Amino acid sequence: MKPPGSPSHLTYDIVIRQGRVMDPETNLDSVLNIGIKDGKILAITDAELAGRETLDARGLVVAPGFIDTHFHAVDRFATRLALRDGVTTGMDLELGSLHVKAWYDKKEKEGWQVNYGTTASLNFTRMLVHDSEITLDEPLDFSNAPEALNASAADGVQGWSVSRSNLEQMNQISRHLDEELRQGALGVGVGAAYMARGMSSYELFEAQRAAARYGRLTAVHTRYHLSNQTPTEAPIAFDEVFANAVLLDAPLLMAHDNDYGWWEIEEKLQMARKKGLNMWSEYYPYDAGSTPVSADFLRPELWEETYGNKYEETLYDPRADRFLDKAAYEALKARDPGQVIVVFMPQRKQWMTHWLTIPEMAVASDAMAGVGTDGKLLPWDAEYSKYSGHPRTAGCFAKVLRLGREQGVSLMLTLAQMSYWPARHLGDAGLTSMQERGRVQVGKVADLTLFDPATVTDRSTYKAGENGLPSTGIPHVIVNGTLVVKDSEVLPVYPGQPIRYPVEEKGRYEELSQNKWLSEHTVSALPVPHSDDTGAARCCD
Repeated sequence: MKPPGSPSHLTYDIVIRQGRVMDPETNLDSVLNIGIKDGKILAITDAELAGRETLDARGLVVAPGFIDTHFHAVDRFATRLALRDGVTTGMDLELGSLHVKAWYDKKEKEGWQVNYGTTASLNFTRMLVHDSEITLDEPLDFSNAPEALNASAADGVQGWSVSRSNLEQMNQISRHLDEELRQGALGVGVGAAYMARGMSSYELFEAQRAAARYGRLTAVHTRYHLSNQTPTEAPIAFDEVFANAVLLDAPLLMAHDNDYGWWEIEEKLQMARKKGLNMWSEYYPYDAGSTPVSADFLRPELWEETYGNKYEETLYDPRADRFLDKAAYEALKARDPGQVIVVFMPQRKQWMTHWLTIPEMAVASDAMAGVGTDGKLLPWDAEYSKYSGHPRTAGCFAKVLRLGREQGVSLMLTLAQMSYWPARHLGDAGLTSMQERGRVQVGKVADLTLFDPATVTDRSTYKAGENGLPSTGIPHVIVNGTLVVKDSEVLPVYPGQPIRYPVEEKGRYEELSQNKWLSEHTVSALPVPHSDDTGAARCCD
């Protein structure tokens, strides 16, 4: 299939010559030339084109730039790793950030190498309300979260994780989320597994409703995680957010559907899409996750007694390059609760090849911050071997391409998982900037990744010194019409654009009043329960 001929008389900013152009939306798959000007694709043709810079793409695939919707790599060094892996847009939809306006303002002022976006973080908003002893005036995201986590634990209780919200606190949280959404947040991010004891089901419903008022998604790391034991299976936790989204007619992103029961979740998502609902999921191709050591689901009564795991076989400290026994886990948790560790789950190996073949199950790296062995963020130009963290930060997308090649998976399907499907679902939620990405078409934004389909591979491993080895076989990456990776070298240029909804003049917050709700939804002759000072209903004096 070839597109209609395009003007050949222009001088383009960049010409990509004789690449295998692949577009997952139209199924275009032909050797063609591409002309890029003013950040847009203006020509896709078999005619010769003239450009100020020409890339010889013979033997390379020209694909839509990879879109990562689970991108905690919101620091310069980790973003450099992501660029070597072909990522052109990195959005943290699962955790999100606090103070969204200031977060976007800071990124714009600094300049960013990839396109960037964030949700409003329920986790951080709960920290604002339940850990009021700490100051949270500055933008908070994954890059500076460890400091906040440590501060919240200083009094012995991480309120954001284990404290239940009364009615007044729920309204404070909802009011803050609404302001973040008014300022253009992409939705609400919910790390439910990290606050499974503190967050009530109704608080989760209200968070999803806050996003739904704007027609935006909730991205959820579900309440039960890493378990195959009833009643803590992942599908049971998924049903909680799934029911809310269906009733609210709201977009839903199931973050890293990598756990036991993922097949049930995927079936339900497919059925929901057939009914016209905007819902999808993510995966990353590794048998280990990564999380702060203080994560609530790692406590012994869950990790050992309920889930049946052994610390010394599952918890790995990449800084110390060793596994943690229970005593070492407890000591690290007390000393540095914000430190990120690696969590092995070997059962995932048997599922990976299935994930590669599932339509609309998107690839998202869950990329971590770019820290060294001292836990501090590395400078942009640090040696790749200095990175100490999960290898998915450096190798996720190249690994999917390699696994797909080895398993004989359709390359077009793989590219759809890595770019088109996340762009389409976000575009369907009214996000204009995503309607212009995830495709290789005339008139679309020139976010493009060029790779060698025969050799592209990941090199990062769990071994110390190899955690951040960059992917190979991805020589060129273009962001908004600017060459950011050339001949496998990341250039010091910053063309990234904000992925954001327009700021609205008025918010859509609606105060939650228990008595008001009861009066509207119960028979008027019944007595109305009163509330005590915790906001809990008590009946009836």
